[in-house]
Amino acid sequence: MTSSAPLAASHVSVLDLAPVVPVVVLEDAADAVPLARALVAGGLPAIEVTLRTGAALDAIRAIAGNVPEAVVGAGTVISTRNVAETVEAGARFLVSPGWTDTLLDAMKASGLPFLPGVSSTSEVVALLERGVNEMKFFPAEAAGGTAYLKALASPLPQARFCPTGGISLASAPSYLALPNVGCVGGSWMVPADAVAAKDWARVEQLAAGAAALRG
Repeated sequence: MTSSAPLAASHVSVLDLAPVVPVVVLEDAADAVPLARALVAGGLPAIEVTLRTGAALDAIRAIAGNVPEAVVGAGTVISTRNVAETVEAGARFLVSPGWTDTLLDAMKASGLPFLPGVSSTSEVVALLERGVNEMKFFPAEAAGGTAYLKALASPLPQARFCPTGGISLASAPSYLALPNVGCVGGSWMVPADAVAAKDWARVEQLAAGAAALRG
């Protein structure tokens, strides 16, 4: 997300809404609303619904229309078509695993806050050159984890990150302690078995634990 593209009408960045952004993969759009309500109740209002299933757009649409206290975003945005479809569905922010000039231009033109994915110093510098200073660091654990991000903080202090990929409840605090990390993305608070069982109380409990990581 660029600092010049605030979330909705406020000046709050998605990086600052909560310490953790749940990364959600939904097979059934009917689960979207109760899942979102459980996450919000647990203290995690920013929700990234990934475009990995056929239910994703309907899930974003359902959350946007029925859970106004949630800030629903679209993840795995990899094309201009994805940008257009998710904007139409009501997404309030966009997240990509990587970026190209074409994709970056489309995300900028959408008017929504966005997090383009990076995994190298050159990609970070290229985005800073384009006026983007908030990014997704992906795949975080495989790309160097906290050691890599710590090394970037001194030469590139203007870059802020949401690390995602392989992060757990145990490893999240070490990321959140870094000065250039605003939040982390993770899926441990939406385990597949809990979603399948529609155990929204468990999801809320796990979300509350994640929200408490930065007191």
